[in-house]
Amino acid sequence: MRDTINFREIEWLLELLNKYPRESLRKISQREGIEYYRLKRIYDRYYGKYIFVSAIYDIAKLGLKSYIAFLSVPKGEIFEVGKEMLKNPFISYINPIFGFKNGIQAILHVPVEQEKYVPELLSKYSDDFEYYEVWSRDPSKVKFGKWSYSYEYAILLDTFKVDARTPMKELEKKLSKGRPTIKFMIEKLIKDGIIVGFYAFIENAKEAHDRSVVGIAKELDKEEIYRAFKEEEINIGILRPRGYYVEWFFSSREDIGSKILEFSQYVDKIGIAYLDMFRELNNKHMRTRFSRMIKEDGSGYKSILEF
Repeated sequence: MRDTINFREIEWLLELLNKYPRESLRKISQREGIEYYRLKRIYDRYYGKYIFVSAIYDIAKLGLKSYIAFLSVPKGEIFEVGKEMLKNPFISYINPIFGFKNGIQAILHVPVEQEKYVPELLSKYSDDFEYYEVWSRDPSKVKFGKWSYSYEYAILLDTFKVDARTPMKELEKKLSKGRPTIKFMIEKLIKDGIIVGFYAFIENAKEAHDRSVVGIAKELDKEEIYRAFKEEEINIGILRPRGYYVEWFFSSREDIGSKILEFSQYVDKIGIAYLDMFRELNNKHMRTRFSRMIKEDGSGYKSILEF
């Protein structure tokens, strides 16, 4: 029950797991001087239900480019089209959106050698769409890698995205590998720069951001945005060949009209994304995304058009 949650305990555990994302509870208790059974009691109560640890990947090192797409889809067909889109593992996640496009917003992770097929892919779901190459950092400094791992690495990437604290016994079962081999695989992904970190986060324990204001701007003063909205959660992406993608997160309990008025002065196009409508489907989709993208012989990516 939600009213039994102790938020001080949750925040305490969150801080510990951000400091020690993959260490055992024994090691955490020893390093922090915490009584083990107290830590285990709190961990068993909250981890996997309210607190999760996920891996952070550098997809460019895997030869993938990130795109954001906006598709016009009739309101009555959004769920049907959305479910069809999530059959394709190269579509990372989707949200319904209403504004400069009424339909679906999607993030795509596309192999560099297949980027020419993006328009054909999107045309399977809509006759009216626009898309942009989007980056979280300066794209001129990025060097693309390629997939050069066995198929088991794709399963490991899926597993760590959902739960980076998955027990070794479960990893042994999933990967059909022994503990030394799995440790080598994890270390290799870290050494190769594929896994760039881990982060702990809270879900289901407090009011979630279930809406976002999505904007596209030709010009943007990022420092001004951060100053003006220092209390807000904001993502800013760089678009190629020009422009910026901005996303402000908020709760549906807040006034949508005032959010649009507040943010519209900074962008040229604006819309509202509904983050909760496909949440369960997106989470299920994420559990097997890499293992559906990669050929089972490990030789590389499947075609983005075959799904």
